[in-house]
Amino acid sequence: MKKTMFIEIGMGIDLHGQNVTKAAVRAVQNAIHHNSMPGIRSVLPGGDLNNMKVNVRLAVPADKDKLDLDVVRKELPYGQVSFEVVDGGMLTSSGIVLEDKQDRNDLAYVVIASVEVGY
Repeated sequence: MKKTMFIEIGMGIDLHGQNVTKAAVRAVQNAIHHNSMPGIRSVLPGGDLNNMKVNVRLAVPADKDKLDLDVVRKELPYGQVSFEVVDGGMLTSSGIVLEDKQDRNDLAYVVIASVEVGY
């Protein structure tokens, strides 16, 4: 990316399912859904939104091997999307008290997303 125009930060949580992909999708949605970039076309080659570069950094707390980046990519309708997955985010209790401590359903997965947009 030659020029970064915007960086948006978002947080996503899966409260009960321990689904890192669901938390990552919610983090990306949180980052981009409070944003409008009406002038971006004027700086892109040919005014084409597909020439936009989108770099997504995801900080995930667990289950990196279960993260489905193709599902996350669908949240970004334009541009050439790249991903970097790093350790981070949070695992925390969802507040549910479990009889069987082997069950992980009391964990909430928190993923943080940084979405960089430019050309």
